[in-house]
Amino acid sequence: MLASLAFVAAAYLIGSVSFAVVTSRIFGLPDPHSYGSGNPGATNVLRTGNKAAAVLTLAGDGLKGWLAVVLAQSLGPAWNVADWTVPAVALAVFVGHLFPVFHGFAGGKGVATAAGIVFALHWPLAIALAAVWIVMAFGFKISSLAALTAAALAPIGTFYVFGNVPAAWAMVVVALLLVWRHKSNIRQLLEGKERSIGR
Repeated sequence: MLASLAFVAAAYLIGSVSFAVVTSRIFGLPDPHSYGSGNPGATNVLRTGNKAAAVLTLAGDGLKGWLAVVLAQSLGPAWNVADWTVPAVALAVFVGHLFPVFHGFAGGKGVATAAGIVFALHWPLAIALAAVWIVMAFGFKISSLAALTAAALAPIGTFYVFGNVPAAWAMVVVALLLVWRHKSNIRQLLEGKERSIGR
């Protein structure tokens, strides 16, 4: 039990590292909370015109989701963790990204981190969802629409791959949280005012 909780706590701390903030400081860019959508994520960092910073933000936020789950998958058995540990770790790293203790609990919307989690759980499904995101993003030039589409399909895909297991239900929660974090984007989409990628 204690080992399981330790993995979950570590996952939350890993998720709490906001790569948008870290990368912006490295590149001497403004705090991502202070411009554009105010969201500390790759799409908002891209609005500075610094593509390298945006790519590093995307990679870092995705990597932390993948890393937390893979660590639980690979090291957990040696510590005799409970069966619910990996799904709980997936949720914890995602919640850490949304509400990072290192950045005043003002986190991102979780698209890249969710993608990293899915890559760790089942990489072919992650590739399929990434393809959906790319098609939607390049087709409509709206990042939030692409993210919401992939989020809606992620739980369906997870249940299809794994069946009715805790990991699939964890992805349901992740998807719901992701949609909730995009509530302002949904409103902008309905009003036809949503910002396009790179704007």
